[in-house]
Amino acid sequence: MKMNRGIAKRALGLGLAIVMALSVTACGKKQSGEPGAAGGQQEQSGGGQQAQAAGGEKIVNVGVTDTLNTLNPLLMDGGEINKYATGLMFLPLMELDSDLQFEGMLADSITAEDEHNFLVHIDESATWSDGKPVTADDVIYTALRLTSPVIGNPAMMYYVFVGVGDEGYTEKGADHVEGITKVDDKTVRFTTKDPMSLVTFQNSYARYLMTLPKHVIEGIAEEDLKSNEWFNHPDVVSGPFRVTDFDKDHYISYEANKDYWKGAPKIDRLNIKIVEGSQLYAGLKSGEIDVTQNTMSAIPMEDYESIEALENVTPVYGDPVTNQSVFIQTANVPDPRVRQAMLCAIDRNRILDQLMKGHGEVIDGFLSSASPYFDASITPVSYDPERAKALLAEAGWDSGKTLKFYVNSGDSTFINAASVIAAQWAEVGIKADIQTVDFATLMATATSRDYDVLAVQYTYAPVDPYTDINWLINMEDSWTSYVNADVNDALSKVQVTNDTAETAKLYSIVDKKVQEDVPMFSAYVISSLGAVNKRLTGVQPSVYGFFNHVEQWDVK
Repeated sequence: MKMNRGIAKRALGLGLAIVMALSVTACGKKQSGEPGAAGGQQEQSGGGQQAQAAGGEKIVNVGVTDTLNTLNPLLMDGGEINKYATGLMFLPLMELDSDLQFEGMLADSITAEDEHNFLVHIDESATWSDGKPVTADDVIYTALRLTSPVIGNPAMMYYVFVGVGDEGYTEKGADHVEGITKVDDKTVRFTTKDPMSLVTFQNSYARYLMTLPKHVIEGIAEEDLKSNEWFNHPDVVSGPFRVTDFDKDHYISYEANKDYWKGAPKIDRLNIKIVEGSQLYAGLKSGEIDVTQNTMSAIPMEDYESIEALENVTPVYGDPVTNQSVFIQTANVPDPRVRQAMLCAIDRNRILDQLMKGHGEVIDGFLSSASPYFDASITPVSYDPERAKALLAEAGWDSGKTLKFYVNSGDSTFINAASVIAAQWAEVGIKADIQTVDFATLMATATSRDYDVLAVQYTYAPVDPYTDINWLINMEDSWTSYVNADVNDALSKVQVTNDTAETAKLYSIVDKKVQEDVPMFSAYVISSLGAVNKRLTGVQPSVYGFFNHVEQWDVK
């Protein structure tokens, strides 16, 4: 279980990365005229340049609402903007496309020799911008740095590989990793301590390893790799762009890598503009922002209709992947009949229609219709207050008891939804006291399990939700304190199978059991809005795969 728990803790961070983008706007408050403020003055870098500048350069501005942490692949965490902003320079091995299929980026294939050994083959055409080939030595060098205690990155969780310690690090000064070895100049073998499915390896590791050029930076002392200036202005990259300037709270500016081995980008410059969610509409309307992505760009719900009405913009709704999950502390609410009553007392379709304008769906369990493992035969529990009252009476519910209901103070939409839920619970005899807290406090409360009900937006990776589900409802120290033998058996089989149909059956067992026992329920699943200026071609906002073919973006 050590491996499961560790991967799950990392996945918890990955799942919540999108939560933070959707629920919390950028940290730095920007006034009109400051760099990165939509509608303000044009800044010197990364700012108010329109898609087609006066000098003839083709420039595209992407608006996002989360601040940058790092552009150093060795300090990578699960944050979306960090991953994608860095991946424009240093390609991941693989990435998900908009259809949730794994697409080769630096690698052209990843295969499983068995449930412990995975072969990564680097594309034969892959080269660095200085013309040198990308090799297995580059991948192994990067992996060795990611396992270094000197670098001390806790997010990558490489302890799953043979030869890496339980905390995810090798010995200081180690010159090899036993479980990450060279087969030939273009092939690397990764060997895990415990069984792992190919999908988990691809999703949790191949998508997050951003290979660095060994021949360029191997001379830098390891203790200097975390802060070396080279990472702020790298002169050798494998991706379509290289950064020229950035302010982690306001913008990231890139120039095209004309020697990109997949083809020179059609645009000359790309800027990621970090703004408040409330500024996205004005930026899209004026043209200072050309495109927003569905999860990194948190458009306020109240601006959806206004953006849909813009003549210069095409609105694009993403797949429903972000779940407004409501967790019940089963130690405090031990009777499943009470938890069932809590679910059927809520009119979830009304909440979806009125607060989300129908942009999403109602499901039971964890998996939305975006997942290849979704079981459409599981009919969501319908609104039935009379059944709720009967279940509570059968369970001998104490109507004087008050449930503490914790909600993220940064999520104004769900604060309204929580008020509706509490009112509907009150109608059947369940009292709830809504506690609005900041995101950090919400996570601390979840970890401590000092709550009765707790709600948070959570993105369960559609192709590989195992780690999140296992962490949340299948461990003694999970958020919900819920453990079930059928769920445990199903998840243990999910961990090692590569058969899609079998995996779907196993997740169906989990979702049906969750629907029956209700350790958590989904209030709704969000289909978030993205938008793209009609001047652009080859650009399609999507939850996954947004930057996969950025070299094909163009300006009419």
